[in-house]
Amino acid sequence: MVVDLDSIHTFFSRPPEVVAADPEAPAWHQVLLAALETGSIRAAERRSDGTWQANAWVKQAILCGFRRTHLVEMPGPGFPMFDKTAYPVRHFGLEDGVRLVPGGSAVRRGAHIARGVVLMPPAYVNVGAFVDEGTMVDSHALVGSCAQIGKRVHLSAAAQIGGVLEPAGARPVVVEDDAFVGGLVGLFEGIVVRKRAVLASGVVITGSSIIYDLVHGRELRQEVPEGAVVVPGSRPASGDYAKAHGLQLAAPCIVKYRDDKTDAATALEQALR
Repeated sequence: MVVDLDSIHTFFSRPPEVVAADPEAPAWHQVLLAALETGSIRAAERRSDGTWQANAWVKQAILCGFRRTHLVEMPGPGFPMFDKTAYPVRHFGLEDGVRLVPGGSAVRRGAHIARGVVLMPPAYVNVGAFVDEGTMVDSHALVGSCAQIGKRVHLSAAAQIGGVLEPAGARPVVVEDDAFVGGLVGLFEGIVVRKRAVLASGVVITGSSIIYDLVHGRELRQEVPEGAVVVPGSRPASGDYAKAHGLQLAAPCIVKYRDDKTDAATALEQALR
C-alpha cells in the first residue's frame, strides 16, 4: 500500500468505532506504524512560535490499535509475555544505525529511534515516542508513550519520562536538544524541558509542580527554560502541624543558567557546589 500522510490523516480522523469496524484497518495500522517509526508523523510537534502541540489524530490512531486488537501470548525467550497484537516489540538491523546493547531493553512498534541512538539495558521505549539522533537512553530509563526526545539528549540511569495517550489532546513530555537528564529524574504530565537544560539527579517535575527560578526571582510551571540548571530543593509546608514537625515539600530550583561554553557536567558540578 502506497499512501501519503494526508491519506493516513483522513483514515484515522474518523470516529474510533468507524475506524475499528473498517476491514482495511489492519493494513492502515501497518502504514501508521511505519510512518511513526520513520518519523514521518509524530504525536507532537514544535510550532513556529516555539510551543509544542499534540497531534490528537495521531494519538487517536494509536489508541485505535489497542481498541480493535486482542490479547495474545507474545513470542520470545524467557518468561511468557502477553500483550495486544497491535504493538509487538520492534526489531532492528545494522542498517538502522541504532546501538541496542544486549541485556533486556525493548522498543515497541510505532516508536521512532533515530540513527546514533544508544539504548543501554534494560531500557524501554513505548509506542509513539520519538528519540532523535545521538541520544543516550541509559539503564532502567523509560521513554513513555508519545514522549518527544531531541538530539544529543542524555537520559541517565532510571530517568522516567512519562507517557500519555489519553486524553488525545494532552501534550506529551518533551525534552529538547542537548538537554541532560540526571539519574532518577521524573518528568510527567506534559512537562517541556528546553534546549541545553540540565536536571540534577532526583529532580521530579509534574504538571502542577512550581519551579523556583532563583536567578530571576520567579515561579514557573510546566516548562524548564533553555539552559537552566535545576536541582532538587524544598520549601516549608504550610499549616501549624507542618510547622510543628518541620515538614518540607519538594521544590525544584533553578540555581544557574548554562552559558554557551559550559557543558552539562561542568554546569551541574558548579551548581551543586
